[in-house]
Formats: sequence, structure tokens, C-alpha cells
Amino acid sequence: MDLAEELDGTGVAHVPGVLSPEECAGVAALFDDDARFRSTVVMARHAFGEGTYRYFADPLPDVVQRLREEWYPPLAEIANRWAERLGERTFPPTLAGLRAECAERGQRRPTPLLLRYGPGGHNRLHQDVYGDLTFPLQLLVMLSRPDVDFTGGESVFVEQVPRQQSRPIVVRPGQGDAVVFPVHHRPVRGSRGDHRRLLRHGVSAVHTGERYVLGIIFHDAP
Repeated sequence: MDLAEELDGTGVAHVPGVLSPEECAGVAALFDDDARFRSTVVMARHAFGEGTYRYFADPLPDVVQRLREEWYPPLAEIANRWAERLGERTFPPTLAGLRAECAERGQRRPTPLLLRYGPGGHNRLHQDVYGDLTFPLQLLVMLSRPDVDFTGGESVFVEQVPRQQSRPIVVRPGQGDAVVFPVHHRPVRGSRGDHRRLLRHGVSAVHTGERYVLGIIFHDAP
């Protein structure tokens, strides 16, 4: 099953082997380098969960910039097919084009982020929407080794199904694996045509160790 089929079928796609173990370790090691980041969020202060995440500053680290540039075009093709199905706006074919549109709307701050969770760390269900212009797909890359560096800490997604109970999805990516998922909603075909299904994401509690994750969001923030 290819990426588009998996996203259309389940709403969440697991892509193995996006980064090498060495690349994962290199990105995780940046967490304590203050010069690399524009802001830091301690989640407990905002009732977001338990843990800390930091937004990278421009210029982004090479591996983060490469992921953002390489993943955007194929995801833009999927996003534009979704937009046509739902009667929504489409997106430029390149990341530079998207960022230019973001800048026109006052969204100039990069949004890729590095997250760290210790024992008890978790992330409440949420959506990464910043400003008026939101690109509809994002990805996370697992930097730590599940069941070696940490236990627990599953990636959790909840999709709201109209007139039914919400559908949970749990994914356990290995080190270097990516998970691609909607920022806000996706199209699903029903008996009366396509409709929107909202999706939120979070992280279940980490039991032991430390869990590092790289988040790649494509639209910039105000």
C-alpha cells in the first residue's frame, strides 16, 4: 500500500526508515542547544500534558530542512487531491511557495519542533493549527528506540466519525520511522459524497526512559 492509499484508507501512514540511527541521535542531541531554537514550551504550564517541546529557529538544522523540503511535494499532491474532493483551497507545489503565502499572511516563524518526554510524560489530544493558512498534512519522526530508550509513549490518534463513537488509532514507530497524518481533517467518501473527518493526535504516558520525537509541520506560524 502506498502513502496516499494508506492515508485515504486509515487516515494515518507509517513510513519506516526515514532517518538513520546516527541522524536520529544527532537531532535528539540538539535539544539542549539553546541557539537552535526560537521558543520552548513546558507542557504542564499550559495543561498540554507532561514534557517539553522546542520550536527550531531559522536556519533549520540541515536534516530538518531536508525532510521539510523533500516531504512537502508528495504531500502537497495528496493535499490538493483532498482539497478538490472537499471544495477547499489548493496549495503550491513547493515548500518555498507555501512559505511565501504564509509570509503574506504574517506567518513567518518556522514550526518544526523537537519534543522530549520523560517518565510520566504525555501529550493531550490536539491539532497543530497556526494562523489562517494551514497545510493539511504533517509528520513525526521517532528519534528514540522504543522498548530500549523508553517504554510506553505510543502515538495516539482519534478520528471523529459522524453519528458514531470516535475511532482510536495507535502507532508504535521504530527509531527513524515517520508517521504521516492530517493536521485537522481528511476527506472520507460516504453515501452522499465526500465529507470531513476531524482528527486529533497525542502521546500516551511514557513509563520509563526518555522519548525524543521530531515534528515536521509545513506551514509557518504568526
